[in-house]
Amino acid sequence: MDQIQLSEEEINALLERVKGNTLQKGDYEIIKSMTDAIITLGQALDNKATSIKRLLAMLFGPKTEKKDEILKDNEPEKKDKKPPKPEKKKKGHGKIPASSYTGADRKSISHESLKPKDSCPLCPNGKVYPIKKPGIAIYLKGQPPIDATIYELEKLRCNLCGEVFTAAAPEDITGKYYDETARAMMAILKYGYGFPWYRLEKLQESLGIPLPASNQWEKTEAQADLIYPAFDELKYQAAQGEVFHNDDTTMKILDLIQENKTRDKDERTGIFTSGIISKIDEDKKIAIFYTGRNHAGENIASLYEMRAKEKDPPIQMCDALSRNMSSEFIIILCHCLTHARRNEKLAQMGS
Repeated sequence: MDQIQLSEEEINALLERVKGNTLQKGDYEIIKSMTDAIITLGQALDNKATSIKRLLAMLFGPKTEKKDEILKDNEPEKKDKKPPKPEKKKKGHGKIPASSYTGADRKSISHESLKPKDSCPLCPNGKVYPIKKPGIAIYLKGQPPIDATIYELEKLRCNLCGEVFTAAAPEDITGKYYDETARAMMAILKYGYGFPWYRLEKLQESLGIPLPASNQWEKTEAQADLIYPAFDELKYQAAQGEVFHNDDTTMKILDLIQENKTRDKDERTGIFTSGIISKIDEDKKIAIFYTGRNHAGENIASLYEMRAKEKDPPIQMCDALSRNMSSEFIIILCHCLTHARRNEKLAQMGS
C-alpha cells in the first residue's frame, strides 16, 4: 500500500471538493488509499496475531532513523563533555514474585462465564482470546511439617461363607507408613535447622498428627542408612581439598553419657562434634561433621588418609590447640591470628 501524506489543510480542501462534487486529478488515488487503510484496519482488528507495531508500520510506514543517531559519529568531540551519570538502580518493591514459590502446588482456574472465542461482553463484534501470562493469586495456608492421610479401605463380607474382601490401599500401604519425604523432613528439621525431636513431637501433637520423638529418631536413622554411600563420596571429595578449616564443639549424646559412668578414669569421656570445611576451589566447599569421642585432629586425619598421594600438601586453618592437628601427615599449618592476639594480650596482662 502506497503511503500518502497530507496536511490538515489538504485534507480539508479534499473534503470541500468532494462535498461540492468538484474533484480534481489525483483525488481518486487519495480516496482509494484512505479506503484501503480502512479495510486493512478492519482486517487487523479481526486478526489477533497482528501486533500494534506491525499495524502502525502498515498504516504509516517504517520509522526512519533519527538525526542524532546518524550524525553522532560526525560530531566533533567536546572536551568539556561530562560523562553520563550512572543510572540509579531501581529499588525493589519488597514483594516476592510468584516464580519464587517453586514448592507450591499450581492449579489453573478457568473463567467462570467466558471461554476462548466467545463474544466480548462489552463490544458487539469483539471476541475473547487467551493470554499466555495468566493472572496470579497466591494463597498460603498452615499445615504440620509432617502431614498424614488416612485411607479408609472398604470391606465387603460374603453373607454365606463369611469371607471378607478389603479394598487395596494405594501402593499397598499397610498399617502406618512413613514415606521418604517424611523421613527426609525429620532429618532436615533436626540436623539442618536444629529443631529438637521433642519440640517437633509437641508441634505435631497440637496439630492433630501425633509423631513421637522416638519414632522420629528410628525413621531418620533408617533413612540415613540409605545415604551412607553418598556421605562416603563426599568425604573422599572433601579429602582432595586445597584448604581445610576445622574446629571442635562439645556435644551431648545420651548413650555415650551413660557409658561414661562405667568407663575408667584414664579413658576419654568427652564428646565432641568436629566441623571440617574443605575448600575445593573458589566455588565449591564441602562441610563434614563428625560426632563422637574423637577430637578434630583425629577426625581430619581420617580425611587425610583418603587424600590422593600425588596431590600437594593442603593448607589447614585452625587454632593452636594441639587436638585440632595431626602430626601423621604433611600439611601447611596456619593458625588463627585472633587467638594469637588474645594470647598475647593475656600474656601482657599476666606480666
